[in-house]
Amino acid sequence: MSTVTIYSSDYCPFCVRAKQLLSAKNVAFNEIRVDGKREVRQQMTEKSGRTSVPQIWIGERHIGGCDDLYALEREQKLDTLLAQ
Repeated sequence: MSTVTIYSSDYCPFCVRAKQLLSAKNVAFNEIRVDGKREVRQQMTEKSGRTSVPQIWIGERHIGGCDDLYALEREQKLDTLLAQ
């Protein structure tokens, strides 16, 4: 199974939803919180090209945010990505 990494914030409802979906699928993930951590948020922005959270990677592939994660689930592509 691919390693999943999610940059998140404790106060972000989209982060909560993304983590809920991953947890419902029994997917372990590495969570990197950006709250109050300017350097960590900057690192996330440089890696993703985006400033909003969550930002999610499956393996080395940046898939985007919460809406992107749910789109993959609706398209029945998420399980395939996770299994790689």
